[in-house]
Amino acid sequence: MFSFFKKKKIISHIKLNGVIGNVGKFKQGIDFASQEEIIKKAFSLKKISAVAISINSPGGSPVQSHLLYKFIRQQSKKKKVKVIVFAEDVAASGGYLIACAGDEIYANSSSIVGSIGVIYSSFGFKDLIKKVGVDRRVYTAGKNKSTLDPFLEEKKEDIDRLKNIQLDLHKDFIKVVEDSRGAKLNKSSGIELFSGEFWSGRKSKELGLVDGIGNANEVLKEKFGENVVIKKFEKSKGWLSKKLSASNNSQLDQFVSILEERSIWQRYGF
Repeated sequence: MFSFFKKKKIISHIKLNGVIGNVGKFKQGIDFASQEEIIKKAFSLKKISAVAISINSPGGSPVQSHLLYKFIRQQSKKKKVKVIVFAEDVAASGGYLIACAGDEIYANSSSIVGSIGVIYSSFGFKDLIKKVGVDRRVYTAGKNKSTLDPFLEEKKEDIDRLKNIQLDLHKDFIKVVEDSRGAKLNKSSGIELFSGEFWSGRKSKELGLVDGIGNANEVLKEKFGENVVIKKFEKSKGWLSKKLSASNNSQLDQFVSILEERSIWQRYGF
């Protein structure tokens, strides 16, 4: 008799899609500046039962990943609201770091999850410029200012310095995962979880990187009832941004932007 008057559960749902950090002129991926207000609004919705976050990202900027992770956790504690994260196609590298902001993490059985590591890549052009007759001239104040210049010979001390920075970043990443997942991590599997390797969603569940298999709609209905109300929060691209992107980007800018973004996605087969 009284079921008609029973209040429906309300869930805020945030969508984070793309490479983490700025990608190309006028085009932004996932970053703290563009997501801060969206996250605040999602947590500020009255009488919500939880905040759901869907992530589809191959990673990118370590700094932006950490900023988003910490902000989501801060909002969760401040509002005393549980966070449930859903990995879509990919939640890898920085994408998985952000996913660790969830009290629970779910993935599709075919999702790509993990890649707990740090990578830097570039090209070396010193032989190419010699071949075309270009003379490279670099003047610096500070002996390490030209570190890893792609047009100069690599130096061992530059590589060692970069490696030390990567090791520091990797330690930070590992700490986030261990603090978030704790005893859920299956460290007795014989698989090195922090090698930078990535796995399917199903394997990730076995390793303790995620809590279960399922998509946002089915899991939220299972947890909060068939009549759960899901309020979506997602960054929208404004008319001016679209216009500037279409008219002002040179073909070279667009080409470099596409290459940059695709190179990050293609590490995971996408």
